Amino acid sequence: MITVHHLDNSRSQRVLWLLEELEVPYQIKRYQREGTLLAPPELKKVHPLGKAPVITDENRVVAESGAILEYLEAHYDTEERLKLFADEEVIQSRYWLHYAEGSLMPLLVMKLIFSRMGKAPVPWLLRPIGSAFGKGVQKGYLDPQITNHRQFIEQHLARHEWFAGSRFSIADVQMSFPLLALTARGGAADCPAIQAWLQKVQNRAAWQRALQQGGEISFS
Repeated sequence: MITVHHLDNSRSQRVLWLLEELEVPYQIKRYQREGTLLAPPELKKVHPLGKAPVITDENRVVAESGAILEYLEAHYDTEERLKLFADEEVIQSRYWLHYAEGSLMPLLVMKLIFSRMGKAPVPWLLRPIGSAFGKGVQKGYLDPQITNHRQFIEQHLARHEWFAGSRFSIADVQMSFPLLALTARGGAADCPAIQAWLQKVQNRAAWQRALQQGGEISFS
């Protein structure tokens, strides 16, 4: 039995979604953030870095979103539901699988951190300075970078049904979290292709089952 060590409002929701797509039995062990953006220390008992997502499969521990998705596809997609047959689609799927965490998510995490520099736990005397600094970094660096990435993704989805091409793949599972974060903060209001892709994702029965299991994600 696979155990998903699931942190609230985290990227581990993608793991639940893929398991539901593959119809693989699993159990959830839940962890809650304790008033910070950090995971609770209990997760360090599972993996030394103490972060989610992480799964245990008998005696095997697998961490990192992309590695988990690849592991589940390789070991549990026995009916080849997500198998890609065209070489170009395999290449595209691999690219977007790594792009999500390697290029897009660091920018979104930085934006979240800098947007909170005027709030607790920053000492109240420093919050005006922190707020001004955070807004400056966002305006001068992060927002232009995110706009560039948003346009890049929009152009790709305007030409392709799914991230790999014509077939749904683990690349779509991987890209779901950053695009949900982007749209939740108003970053894709003028991107019809991204909005259409998200609607297709949210209409999938496996996605809806995963939300029932893991709970709604809040990006506020």
